Amino acid sequence: MMVESGSKPVMIGDSVTDQERGRPAGEGLWGAIGKSYVGLIAGLLEATYPERRIRVVNMGGNGDNTRNLKARWETDVFDLKPDWLSIMIGVNDVWRQFDTPLITESHVNIEKYRKSLESLVAGTLPRLKGMVLMTPYYMEPNKNDAMRATMDKYGEIVKEISSKYNTLLIDTQAEFDQLFEHFHSSNISWDRIHPNITGHMVIARAFLKVIGYKWD
Repeated sequence: MMVESGSKPVMIGDSVTDQERGRPAGEGLWGAIGKSYVGLIAGLLEATYPERRIRVVNMGGNGDNTRNLKARWETDVFDLKPDWLSIMIGVNDVWRQFDTPLITESHVNIEKYRKSLESLVAGTLPRLKGMVLMTPYYMEPNKNDAMRATMDKYGEIVKEISSKYNTLLIDTQAEFDQLFEHFHSSNISWDRIHPNITGHMVIARAFLKVIGYKWD
C-alpha cells in the first residue's frame, strides 16, 4: 500500500466529506471523524493495517466551494502538515448555478474553478508524499441533464489537473455510474448529492483501491 507507516492523510472537501465531523479538526473521540467516506477509510485502514498507525483527518466543510477551500487552506491544510492529501471539491461550484441561479456572487464559473484548484494543487504538492484528486459528481444517470453535463465538465478539469501534476485520481462520477446500472440514484442519495452509507462506501472503496489497499 502506498500510504506508509506513521502517515497523516488529510481529506478536505465540502459537506460530502464533512458529515458531522468534529471541530476544529475531524479526528479523535466521540465520532469526530464524521459519518462520511473519511470515517470508512480510517476504520478500514486501522482494522487492516493497525501496525502502520495511519492518522486520518477529516477537514470537510459544509457548503464549501473552491473559493472557500482557498480561504481556509493555510489553517486546514498547511498547519496540519499532512503527508497525504485528498481533495474532492466542485459540487457546490456547480450546484449554486442551478439551485440559486440569480445569486450570481455564489457561483464559481469553470475558469475560476480551474484556476483555484490548480493553484491549490501546485502550491501544495511539493509538501506531500502523495495527493488524490476526486472529481465532483451528480447522481443523475442522464448525461444530457443540464446539471450533470456541467458537473462532467468540471470533472474533466480535475482530470486535466491530475494528469498535469501526476496525482492519483478518482473518477467519482464513473464510480457512481457503475452503481446506477443496478440501483436508481434515489436509493443512494435523496438529493442526488449527499450519499447514504452505500454511496460513501463507493467513494471509500475507490480511494482505498487507488492507494493500493489490500484486505489481507
